[in-house]
Parts: sequence; structure tokens; C-alpha cells
Amino acid sequence: MSEKKVKIVEAPEGISGPGFFAGSLDKIIGLARSYSLWPLPFATSCCGIEFMAIQASNYDLSRFGAENMCFSPRQADLLMICGTISKKLAPVLKQVYTQMAEPKWVMAVGACASSGGIFDTYSVLQGIDKIIPVDVYVPGCPPRPEQIIEGFMQIQELVKNESLRRRDSEEYKNLLESYQIS
Repeated sequence: MSEKKVKIVEAPEGISGPGFFAGSLDKIIGLARSYSLWPLPFATSCCGIEFMAIQASNYDLSRFGAENMCFSPRQADLLMICGTISKKLAPVLKQVYTQMAEPKWVMAVGACASSGGIFDTYSVLQGIDKIIPVDVYVPGCPPRPEQIIEGFMQIQELVKNESLRRRDSEEYKNLLESYQIS
């Protein structure tokens, strides 16, 4: 029988004693957010099948704090684009992104979402970063479920270490403005 390994999450820097912990609000909120993400799957092709596998019992994304798959952009905070996005579908994807509340993160799953993949045609968007900002790219055609989980864990690290004030910064506002998102 194999032994199960338990991941011990380190507490952020702070002052602790018997029955209390005091630390930076940024770090504590980041730690809480990183293990309570609500993904919104936007699956359009073969990468969507691999995405479905990460919710199955063999991989179980719920172990990583993504228990609730959300199918409303107003409740989700992680947009997972899995598969080919046609230019006709691009405005819909952008609308879904703009309907999400801040803070929000985006993961491009697979070669098609990242760069158009093998479909170098007039009708396929050559990467979703042409219309919305992307935080993590997961390579592959299609990527294995382990790769998608690794991408999710990278999102968790971003969430954990992001400042609460980043979304109010001029740099972030300029980024959204470059995508014509207000």
C-alpha cells in the first residue's frame, strides 16, 4: 500500500502565539483566496475533454481548492479557456471576461487557446491574449490533466502573492486599457 503525502501549507510571515496569529492582511487574504478559487470552464474542443478529466476521481481538482465549478461569470474568479477560439466566438469570450468581478485570473489551456495551435487560418483566433490578458499558459495539444493541474497550481501561487492594491495600480489599468476593457 502506498503512503499518502500530505502537503503542509506554510503560514505567511507574522507573529504567533498560543491561540493567535497576526500577519500581513495581504498575505492572509492571498492564502485564503488561493485555496478557494471558483473556475469557469470555457471548453470548446479536445482540451475540454482533458479539462473534464481533472474533475474526475483520478485527478480531482477539488483537492486543490477548486471545489465549485462555476458556470456564471459573475461568480467565478478564474477563467479557464480550453480549446480553439474562433474569431466569431472572440467577442463572447471577451464579454464573459468583462462580466467577471475583480480580482480575476485567466488560464489558457492548450496550444489552440495559447497560440491558435495547428489552425493557422483566417477564422481561428491566434491566441486569446489578442483579446484578454492571460496569467498562465498551459502547453500541449491537448495537454495532459497533470499539466492543467500544474497550471492551476501556478495560478494559486499568483493569487497567493498578489498585492491587494495591484488591481488599483496604473500598470493594471493600462493593461486593461490596452485590451479596450474599462
